[in-house]
Amino acid sequence: MIRHTEEFKQEAVRIALTSGLPRGRVASDLGIGKSTLGKWLSQHRPSDQEVAPQADLARENERLRLENRILKEERDVLKKATQFFASQRS
Repeated sequence: MIRHTEEFKQEAVRIALTSGLPRGRVASDLGIGKSTLGKWLSQHRPSDQEVAPQADLARENERLRLENRILKEERDVLKKATQFFASQRS
């Protein structure tokens, strides 16, 4: 049985929580079992405060991307309308 350092475990948990990769992929990339990573994650739960800001940032980024896309679409419509009405004057 391989004994991993506490530092390794903490880093594995951090990667699993922040990378956005499936936990099975993170576990295989680190050379550990998925159940081992799951156990470390369940033991790490007291510091959920670290995850909350990341989750908030991800939600905010998604909201801003959506808003940005809508604004670009509105701008494109206005450009086309401006061109249409400018061509009607001539």
